[in-house]
This record gives sequence, C-alpha cells and structure tokens, in this order.
Amino acid sequence: MNITVYGVGYVGLVQAAVFADAGHNVCCVDVDEKKIEGLRNGIIPIYEPGLTPLVEHNYRENRLLFTTDPTVGIQHGEFQFIAVGTPPDEDGSADLSHVLAVAETIATHMEQPKIVINKSTVPVGTADLVGNKLRTTLDQRGVTIDFEVVSNPEFLKQGAAVADCTKPDRIIVGTDSDEVASKMRELYAPFNRNHDRLIVMDIRSAELTKYAANCMLATKISFMNEMSNLAEQLNADIEAVRQGIGSDSRIGYHFIYPGCGYGGSCFPKDVKALISTADTIGYSSHLLKAVETVNMSQKEILFQKIHDHFDGDLRGKTFALWGLSFKPNTNDMREAPSKVLIEALWQAGANVQAFDPEAMDECQRIYGRRDDLTLLGTKEAALHDADALIIVTEWKQFWSPDFNLIKNELSSPAIFDGRNLFNPERMRKEGIIYYSIGRL
Repeated sequence: MNITVYGVGYVGLVQAAVFADAGHNVCCVDVDEKKIEGLRNGIIPIYEPGLTPLVEHNYRENRLLFTTDPTVGIQHGEFQFIAVGTPPDEDGSADLSHVLAVAETIATHMEQPKIVINKSTVPVGTADLVGNKLRTTLDQRGVTIDFEVVSNPEFLKQGAAVADCTKPDRIIVGTDSDEVASKMRELYAPFNRNHDRLIVMDIRSAELTKYAANCMLATKISFMNEMSNLAEQLNADIEAVRQGIGSDSRIGYHFIYPGCGYGGSCFPKDVKALISTADTIGYSSHLLKAVETVNMSQKEILFQKIHDHFDGDLRGKTFALWGLSFKPNTNDMREAPSKVLIEALWQAGANVQAFDPEAMDECQRIYGRRDDLTLLGTKEAALHDADALIIVTEWKQFWSPDFNLIKNELSSPAIFDGRNLFNPERMRKEGIIYYSIGRL
C-alpha cells in the first residue's frame, strides 16, 4: 500500500519505518529541510533503539522516501497519516495548528480520494475539525473529492517504540465507515497475525482512548509517588509496599515504581490537555488535577533532600548528576525531572557535572555553554571532586556501579537516588549516606 506520513518525529518516523519494513511504500513529509536532508544521508534526528538500521535499510530499498514537498506526499499515498506535534498552549490545551495546516495542505493539492488519519495525540473532536478544514478548502477550490477522516492514535513507549509498532498491544481505529475499517485492517495486517489486535470504534471514543490510557498511567505513577511520601513519614518501606500491592492481579507491577516524577512528551502534555478539555465543557477533573500537582511536587523532592542535607547552603557546591533524559533509552529531555533539579541547583548557586548515555547533545542544545554546567564523557568522570552524586534516570549502566570509586571520588559519600536503584541496607554497609524515595 502507498502511505504518506507528515512529521518525522518519534511517532511519524518510527511508524513510517515499520510500515516500510513490512513492505508498504512510505513517503515522509516534513517542513524541516535539515531533518529531511539528514535522513537521506542516514542521520536519524532522534535516538530510539533499533530505529537507525530500520530507516537505513528501507531507504536503500526505496520503500522509504523523504521530502519537504507536500505535493509529492499527497500524490503518493491513499493513506495520509498526520503525525505532527501538538504542543501545549499556555492554558494546557493541545495546539492543533500544525494538524490543521497539514489538513489544509492535503485538501489544497489532492486530486483523488484520500483517507486522512490522525496519528498525532489530539483532543476529542479534532477529527471533526480536520474534516471541516478539508471540506472548506475543497469548497474554496470548487471541487468535490471524497475523503474520510480516521482516528488511529499511537501507543508507543519511547525507548521501545519500534517493538511497540511491530508487536502492538492494540490497534485502535476510529471510523464510521465499514469500508475504511476494512482498508485499515488490510494496512495493519502484517502486525495483526498472532491474534486480532485491531479494535474499531467511533472516532470520538478513539480520540478519548489515547488520552485515557496515558492519564491512567500517569495516575498510577503519581499515586505511587504519593504513597512513597507517606511511607517516609510513617517509617514504612515503599519497596515492600510496591511488591505487596503489585502481587494483586487487579493492580499489577507496571507503572508502580516511585521516583522523582514523570516527564517526556506525552504524560505531562496529555494530562494537561485532558484537564483543559474537561474545563471547556464545564467539568472539573479533580483527579487529573491532583495527578499533575503531585507530579510537579515530586520533581522538586530531590532538591529538597539535597537542600536539607547541606543545611540550605549549596553555594559553591558541585554535584555529579547521572541521567538527563526523562527515561532510559531515549535522548528526550522534554519535561524531564533533571531539568527541574538542575535549574534549582543553579538558582541555589551550585554547579552540575553531568553524564547521560544519549542526552548530552540535547542538554547542550537546551542550555548552551555555562560555567556551572559541565558535561562529562563517562559516569565516572562526573564523580570527580563532586560533593554528592544524584541519580535521576535509571539507565542500566547506573545499576551496578563501583561504590568504592564513588566514595573515593566524592568529597563526601552521599547519594541522592531519584529512582531507588540501590538497597539502603547495602548502602549503609558501604558507608554511604543514601537518600532514596520512600525507602527505609
């Protein structure tokens, strides 16, 4: 099948590469000339395990095309996937300007019927707006061309996006047309062989399903962080609590790890967007607002522990920081807890020397060159002459460090662990002052 994907970010590029690898012919369109030229030369703009060889192979096989010319993409595909960004506006609502701009462009140049598919995370009712934009633009041209608008939200985890695309838990298709549903089933057939993962529903339900899924996961995280704060006050061990509740099949072990808050391009944005949607219809979402409030507070918890440990005097102190990305296996620092912590440390007059396996360039891009920020090439180098170690991201290479080296390199043997990587009892035996999240 011939597919066009607008947007070469996490969603668009991964989905396009996986479609191409299954034998479809895919044209990727993006307004960023630098990204497109880079992709043609094998430069992948994001870090995602397994993505680079997938893109390179399918580009060589001519199943993957990159262009900045939307007319090429419009002529190419019956399926027109919109996978552009929907950043939050100041009020938390999703900015749909890029989505609607793509819809207008499609309608301006289309000559044959198209299936226009919203892959971007968008509020309930966006398909109606896209349909109206397509219809209005076609009317302005004075032509009548059939089209269908479909909601087909993504459910990709950064760091495992390729696997999530190739072996999805579910494929949600929102459409009112049996014919379109049949075509979507054929499109996704290579990923739907083991058992039927494709769920067809009305468009608005499909749009809400995406938000409901992410907000549910964010709620589990904030709930567990709330419990960890209670555990500290009640002299209980949140790890024992986690295992105790996780063994209940109704709860499960996924997304119940306490930490220093969630980040990324999805959870924070989607919680805000659904709160905004609720506000527009006069419904106050008390639970979602609490989820967001807890998460914002949790991002400050490491700084508070550091501040208290040093009796409020951080001026001139230097801190080793392990982990910049919001989670492992990505270079994404959007809404990352590390940013909140770093900026608070700077505000208090401290210096940061940081290491991350993938997010160093992104950190440099965000903050530029500063006297109070040093990016080191190894986690060991970040330790040298630091006053304490802070762990913000649970990269695997941080799980089993050389504790003797840590003690020798730090001016004082203190670790502030935002991801509960180590056993507190082991740390006491090592002679390390250990601050965790809700552990005894």
